[in-house]
Amino acid sequence: MVRNVQRLRGRAASSPGEAVFLNLSGDADMFVRTGGKRRDFLRVAASSALLAPLSAPAGKALGAEFRSKNERPGLALIGAGGQGKGDAMGASHFGDFVAVCDVDKNHAEAAKEHHRIGKGKAESYGDYRKVLDRKDVDAVIVGTPDHWHSKITIDAMKAGKDVYCEKPLTLTIDEGKKLCKVAKETGRVLQVGTQQRSDHNKVFLLAVALVRSGRIGKIKKVTAAIGDGPTGGPFAKESVPPELNWDMWLGQAPKVDYIKQRCHSEFRWWYEYSGGKLTDWGAHHVDIGTWALGMENTGPRTIEVVKGELPVEFKNGYPTVADRFNTTTHFLVRATFANGIPLEIRDDTENGVTFVGEGGRIFVTRDRIDLDGGAVGALYKDPVSDSLLRELRKGKPLDGHMENFIKCCGDRGTPVSDVWTHHRALTTCHLANIAIRLGGRKLTWDAEKEQIVGDAEADAMQTRPQRAGYEVTA
Repeated sequence: MVRNVQRLRGRAASSPGEAVFLNLSGDADMFVRTGGKRRDFLRVAASSALLAPLSAPAGKALGAEFRSKNERPGLALIGAGGQGKGDAMGASHFGDFVAVCDVDKNHAEAAKEHHRIGKGKAESYGDYRKVLDRKDVDAVIVGTPDHWHSKITIDAMKAGKDVYCEKPLTLTIDEGKKLCKVAKETGRVLQVGTQQRSDHNKVFLLAVALVRSGRIGKIKKVTAAIGDGPTGGPFAKESVPPELNWDMWLGQAPKVDYIKQRCHSEFRWWYEYSGGKLTDWGAHHVDIGTWALGMENTGPRTIEVVKGELPVEFKNGYPTVADRFNTTTHFLVRATFANGIPLEIRDDTENGVTFVGEGGRIFVTRDRIDLDGGAVGALYKDPVSDSLLRELRKGKPLDGHMENFIKCCGDRGTPVSDVWTHHRALTTCHLANIAIRLGGRKLTWDAEKEQIVGDAEADAMQTRPQRAGYEVTA
């Protein structure tokens, strides 16, 4: 498709619906599609070439600032399941793994022997604290279940390590406050794995730039569509597999009997360990929504539950049964910000982020961006500027997410997905969960004080009880 379209470079479309290559950013080739009587569409090609001229080449020199010009950074993987291994494979282009760690021995050994991660040379561990004791570890990749993210990340920063941690970074709002405090005190680099700010052919970055530059006029509404959550159970108790340290896997969460569906990839559907779809995908799309609105350093004023369904009965905000998935399944939550713009988090439309403005509409998902309204024609005369894209990237090149992290480790810069803005976006998701868990009550949020106003029960749910020995402390 790209070969065919390139022949059209530099001329107008000869018929409705014909794709034309247009340089929108000064360097980046993108599709512009015009068609139909009522709408114009901007569609960005899902091509690896998108915005590539603005990216610096990867190479061994990325790790030069760590120890010497001939060495790459020493890396450690903590949490070697599917997501962690995927992150580690990306990081292996820029550093060398000297340690892998997982409470499941099978996961740790598989990562150790992986041809791009441990290469049979890394040491494997079952206790992350031993990894943090190593002097040859410059940075850690955290790919554990969500309820371990904050503690490991805080401990790593206190141990002098930089951290790339998967999203959602926190289990509670209180954990986010602690992470921001420790990141500031230690000066460590912390990149969150909300890779939509960097990857997926930069379509989300472009959408944010279009909104920020007023291409569809004043924004009236934002929608973050993230899909519904699953139901499951009742599940049977089982014997703990010999390769799994179940007590340590549970960490701060309550001590319970082993149920296979509580751990590994299905942990997401239990409030004890995660926040369900609202934090799993909300961490991505709410982040893009608030980034585009310029509200990434604050929070909503109100949270209203239009629809919020739970698969089990709750009492005082907590599930009453222990053998079924318990995170919300169907939802529509409206977060309204100080500027009056509502951001809706919902489950019932195509996955992606929609911006509705007075002059048009933008829809962006991981494989495309659609724009309708008069803004399409304006792009011919007034392209999106490279300077705006770089400003959104905190002055950094438009590198991939992991490369951005490694470079920031070297030059001590602020990564594109920093802890402070992630904490703010994720707070919106946590507030949505709190409101649903309390029966759908409306919440008022003081973003400056980071408090729920006039509702002591809801405000207390900014944190939760933690098992002794596994507390998250700043």
